[in-house]
Amino acid sequence: MAMVTAKLSCSPATASLGRRSAPARRATVVRAYGGSYADELVSTAKTVASPGRGILAIDESNATCGKRLASINLDNTEVNRQAYRQLLLTTAGLGEYISGAIMFEETLYQSTTDGKTFVDCLKDQNIMPGIKVDKGLVPLPGSNNESWCQGLDGLASRCAEYYKQGARFAKWRTVVSIPCGPTALAVKEAAWGLARYAAIAQDNGLVPIVEPEILLDGDHGIERTLEVAEKVWSEVFFYLAENNVLFEGILLKPSMVTPGAEHKEKATAEAIAHNTLTMLRRRVPPAVPGIMFLSGGQSELEATMNLNAMNQSANPWHVSFSYARALQNSVLKTWQGRPENIEAAQQALLVRAKANSLAQLGSYTGEGESDEAKKGMFQKGYTY
Repeated sequence: MAMVTAKLSCSPATASLGRRSAPARRATVVRAYGGSYADELVSTAKTVASPGRGILAIDESNATCGKRLASINLDNTEVNRQAYRQLLLTTAGLGEYISGAIMFEETLYQSTTDGKTFVDCLKDQNIMPGIKVDKGLVPLPGSNNESWCQGLDGLASRCAEYYKQGARFAKWRTVVSIPCGPTALAVKEAAWGLARYAAIAQDNGLVPIVEPEILLDGDHGIERTLEVAEKVWSEVFFYLAENNVLFEGILLKPSMVTPGAEHKEKATAEAIAHNTLTMLRRRVPPAVPGIMFLSGGQSELEATMNLNAMNQSANPWHVSFSYARALQNSVLKTWQGRPENIEAAQQALLVRAKANSLAQLGSYTGEGESDEAKKGMFQKGYTY
């Protein structure tokens, strides 16, 4: 006797046999909302992404800050780190050009020699205090000598404490290496880590800066960088959505789309702008309020010229800067650790900040730039 096996499914065929259909499962919808801080997150992001302003990144780890200080023959002590960051954060008029400052944890809790907290120094100039929350890069097992960013363990409690201290946005930097592939594993790990961090930061009141830095290392052409950047940002936004991150309450910190640092031909500012904006338009929703580029070892002049080229026509997002070396290099060399040079060093900071402010507005000309500003700062295998 022949046996008839029926599939246990709610199909049209089953219904035609007179069987009752199982009720369809109701999909669970989780709205991207940014938690109880949603309105504040949107407001903070808009403040940072305000016309003519960008971010001063001074979130170097103590070890990296030590390298900067060593370049002017200063010891890597907390006193010297505090003195340098006081110079930066007490510069009069800085808020005209700077909307946010990313700090290392040590700096978030420090004060001036007069007892005023650095957080209050920033707030007095309408500059949003920010904080680096990742724990650095470590080797990624199973990859092609690539890295992943650690720091998710305990992140929620750290973000809550940073919020209490006055921070209102956060930064998490991971990297992608083109010479090493990048492998699918490394790209997925970078994207997933950024998405989990972003969701946790928003849940604790901090606007997350999403930064998958595509390193300049390599001799590849600009077309290869564009290809990798599109892949990376596609994965990042997929996982941001999977984690219900509020796009209106984030900021991006991408690399510009440039050839590898060892490529035989340099690209023009116009070519870099064209390729970078092409990538962003293909991958970044207009709901994102701000694109705050990293300089990634470009010279001070290159970083400013490239930003200016990207602002020659209207963009759906605020296109600006989040520079570390490209704002600080001239400052350090002017200061030299000497109290009598503080005022001149602060003026050097204002010169660079104003130049990039003009670039954000598409009005920078490059006139009167010093030879120092034209020197490249690329370091192979650079770490923070």
